Amino acid sequence: MSTSETAGAPGGADPRGEAVTFARIDPTGGERFQTLRRDLGVSGFGLNALILAPGQRGRVHRHEHQEEVYLVLEGELTLVLEDGEHVLGRYELARVAPFARRQLVNAGSAPVVLLALGGSGEHQGRDGRAWASWEEQGEGRSPQEVPLPEDLPPRD
Repeated sequence: MSTSETAGAPGGADPRGEAVTFARIDPTGGERFQTLRRDLGVSGFGLNALILAPGQRGRVHRHEHQEEVYLVLEGELTLVLEDGEHVLGRYELARVAPFARRQLVNAGSAPVVLLALGGSGEHQGRDGRAWASWEEQGEGRSPQEVPLPEDLPPRD
């Protein structure tokens, strides 16, 4: 099971809910499926961690509306689709349309840790606001209008 914690907005409770939540993937906890969406309180998209031991397979499945993106964090995932098998290594991603039947398989000898992100509906686009520093007040500006800050000096 993943662990999580929350941090509220400055100045106390915020009627919109917690400002920030944190979670941790536990690849050695024995759980195959970790509902990070629930742990973090995410409501706009699905987010789960999957840990497949060598030889483990998920169900063949598809979705009615939700497309999914799989991001491999550790190991080597075999993504089985109608057209065959596709092997994804560490830091590789695949997007699967809702209607496409798929199966997640660990055909290797090491554990596979991956994130599954899912969503449906139209993407809302870039709605971010940015500030040049913590001292800047106001509603912020479009991120494209705010220069990136200087990098931190190298650590010794």
